[in-house]
Amino acid sequence: MVDVLLQAWRDGAAAERFFKRLLRSHGSEPRKIVTDKLRSYPVAYRELMPDTIHSTKQYEDNRAEQSHEATRVRERGMRKFKSVKQAQRFLGAHAAVSNLFNLGRHLVRAQHYRDLRVSAFTEWSRAVA
Repeated sequence: MVDVLLQAWRDGAAAERFFKRLLRSHGSEPRKIVTDKLRSYPVAYRELMPDTIHSTKQYEDNRAEQSHEATRVRERGMRKFKSVKQAQRFLGAHAAVSNLFNLGRHLVRAQHYRDLRVSAFTEWSRAVA
């Protein structure tokens, strides 16, 4: 998961805000972006990242959609946020921690998985110390 941004609308201005935030946080322009077929995305990306390849193929965004599943489960359980700002703050932190601890166990060998877990917990203890 790259980022989560809660917005009331899914129009061109909202897409532009999202892409600006991504560019600001990651520092460089990506080679390729994968989105759903929402028509506001091409407008925003052509304006901000004209050299980037934009793909909207049917199954290519499945990886992104699956990464949002855990976020949606947390949202359902915590619907009573006092404000959008509070929800955004939580989801931003949740995304970072989720990326650190949710490792694709089925994609790596057991020893490599254990090494990744050790490094994740070392990173976590350094972050909270």
